[in-house]
Amino acid sequence: MNYRALTIAALILCAHFPARAERRIPVKVVVVAMFELGADTGDQPGEFQYWVEREKLDRVYRFPQGHRDLRMNRDGVLGVVTGVGTAKAAATIMALGLDPRFDLREAYWVVAGIAGIDPADGSLGSAVWAEWVVDGDLGHEIDAREIPADWKTGYIPLRKSKPYELPRRVPDEGECYHLNPSLVDWAYRLTRDVKLDDTEAMRARREQFDSPNARRPPFVLKGDTLSSMTFWHGKLMSEWANDWVRYHTGGQGNYVTTAMEDTGTLQALTFLSHAGRADLDRVLILRTASNFDQQRPGISAAESLAETKIGQYSAYLPALEAAWRVGRVVVEEIADHWDRYRQHVPGLSKDPAHR
Repeated sequence: MNYRALTIAALILCAHFPARAERRIPVKVVVVAMFELGADTGDQPGEFQYWVEREKLDRVYRFPQGHRDLRMNRDGVLGVVTGVGTAKAAATIMALGLDPRFDLREAYWVVAGIAGIDPADGSLGSAVWAEWVVDGDLGHEIDAREIPADWKTGYIPLRKSKPYELPRRVPDEGECYHLNPSLVDWAYRLTRDVKLDDTEAMRARREQFDSPNARRPPFVLKGDTLSSMTFWHGKLMSEWANDWVRYHTGGQGNYVTTAMEDTGTLQALTFLSHAGRADLDRVLILRTASNFDQQRPGISAAESLAETKIGQYSAYLPALEAAWRVGRVVVEEIADHWDRYRQHVPGLSKDPAHR
């Protein structure tokens, strides 16, 4: 046996694999969109198109293990589309996190997509940074026709026997995610004065609601989100969403927007964080209001749902615009000042650029 040859081969292999790891593409920010309607550019936009066109995400990376090919620009910003729903989101983000081509250990994640909004808290076209993200699927349910008379809802927390039963299970099984509050507050303060688009159609729609916040022109705010596979709608469902978020956050969260993917994304990022491939302290969720989550006074929830089919929202395009316009401030701030944010998460007291 030629031991000298084996030793040389081993040394070559040891040198080869670290070199390959060092050649992984460093990512500063991952922009997460949930859907795109057609091509990535040049047609009717979904959540991804404005990012591709305006942030020059012109480097395409084949991604057959995920929902759609990845795109990246020369500034270290990577874009991914998860697909609609928590299942596709979890699978796509996990596939990205395990992709050997990219180094995501120090990357920030900015989820930017449209949502329904509670008229008690915000208006059409508004942009909402979430601190709490609550799952609306994990639980038990009985048919509405069989709800006991003293129950407010037929939804029951997982492993409980009646609605909002205490004590809550802590830790839970993924029903609730708490994002880094310092980072969320930093992002909000950085973007709270961003001017958002308003239209005649939006003004006409919000005047149909009684809430002062619903009648405001679009604005940036902080508020929490409920993530579920079911596209629900209606005033009573919105009351449930408020109660559900309040319950699962121990009274600390306030439901503002409804979405479909964010708990899937956060579950994948939680596992990736455990594996040292992502950092949960660097995750942001931005949802912008394309529609109200309930009917206007004078019509039924069913009639309202028929009016707000996907693609027919009065604030669809303004909400897409708001997601990019607000999100880009954070994305470009991090990418342009990477030496500052690579080691120190913004918003923390130790960060010299604390705003």
